[in-house]
Amino acid sequence: MSEKSIIIKFEGLSEQTVGGISRIVGLVQARFFVSIIDFFNLEANPRSSKTGPVTDAIQETIANMPSLFPFMSKGILLASSNYEKLERGRIKLKPNNKKIEGILDGGHNTLAIGMYILKQAMDYHGQSLTSKTKNWDLFKSLWVEKRNIVESYLKDIQSGEAVSTLDFLVPVELLVPCDINDSGCVFSFTNNLLEICEARNNNAELQLTAKANQKGYFADIQEMMKTYNPVIAGRIEWKTNEGGEIKAQDIIALSWLALNMIDPVRDENNMDKYIDSIAPYKLYSGKGACLRQFEKLMSSPDVTKEAPDGYHAELFNDEVRSAFRIAADLPDLYDYIYENFPKYYNSNGGHFNAITACKNLNEKRKVKVTPFKGKKISQLTPDGFIMPLFYGIQALLDKREVNGKKEIYWTQPPMSFLDDNFDKIVADYMGNLGLCDYDPQKIGKATKVYDDAIKSYKMAKAGIL
Repeated sequence: MSEKSIIIKFEGLSEQTVGGISRIVGLVQARFFVSIIDFFNLEANPRSSKTGPVTDAIQETIANMPSLFPFMSKGILLASSNYEKLERGRIKLKPNNKKIEGILDGGHNTLAIGMYILKQAMDYHGQSLTSKTKNWDLFKSLWVEKRNIVESYLKDIQSGEAVSTLDFLVPVELLVPCDINDSGCVFSFTNNLLEICEARNNNAELQLTAKANQKGYFADIQEMMKTYNPVIAGRIEWKTNEGGEIKAQDIIALSWLALNMIDPVRDENNMDKYIDSIAPYKLYSGKGACLRQFEKLMSSPDVTKEAPDGYHAELFNDEVRSAFRIAADLPDLYDYIYENFPKYYNSNGGHFNAITACKNLNEKRKVKVTPFKGKKISQLTPDGFIMPLFYGIQALLDKREVNGKKEIYWTQPPMSFLDDNFDKIVADYMGNLGLCDYDPQKIGKATKVYDDAIKSYKMAKAGIL
């Protein structure tokens, strides 16, 4: 089989065409479903898939009610911008871009079916499927490793040497452009795939994170993280269910520290209106709002343009790109503040453990690590106390033009600045806790506290604190 194509054999095939899209629907025997698992990953799916009650239930249905499975499951949704109809219900798929074509919906079905097939093959050869196979990536690695066992099992089934457990049928729906020779039709088809993905996944409430990632809005900030902060980059879950200790929306919230400084950009849905910046307290109490505003920012015609594939967005705004470079530094700075605040609070005459919110947090949480790097620490601090101090770092940022390109930049190395000045900044900041009754919720949402924090950083920067 060519790496650029796959042949799928349908049973009971039917076809419908509406506008420029044709829908081919049928059933695929499990033994022919193997080639789908071989050929596709879940790049085109807004979410990755992971094991759990859903995949367990799917496999239980296959094992106990295989004849009912095609009626109890919606199966999978495939898309390909290029295809060829063959004889006997066979269709050759030749996707042009597997990042946007492939399995649009049904990732959990695909994972569950694949794990069932692999388990049957391994059981047949006296091997056991490891319980460590928790998500699609881990499964696919094991699938490739054990592919010869699967092939041997399929051959023995065909020769009659093995009893088949792969007689069940999988519902498969295939979307293709109605005229693959019409470039306009093909372009329109690929351009609509994201909206189709979103609609098909709405019964699971496709998260905005997943949609933003699929559209390519995270690509540049993700690349900056990989280049300038690889440790943090490896801990971020950019794609839903892919795995990672840090959620993408937490990184996006931090990035508004720098994004708030860019020149105003137009709203895609109202070109006479500029997109609002994010209020500082939203980084603490409105991470969903930060993500929604980020999606709006990245869809602005002043920030991104349509990529040549007609599907993804391509960043061209230099200020936004420079803000993403700043964002790569921010998790480490947040962790520094988080780790050191209790020490400097105490050294400046405070009693950290006497604060009810701090005492309760540390009694309830046995595992004490920093939020982003996961470094072991002795004391946890409510985020409401930390976020204004973090936001004050904006005082170290400025704007300039270099070779005709606007950029946000650090006026001095931020970590060195914290090493030299954070104890004094904490001393100046401490009074805000008393004014807000030592309530982290009040502090984290008080605009005045953020303003005061920025003033403290500016005074320390000027050497007058």
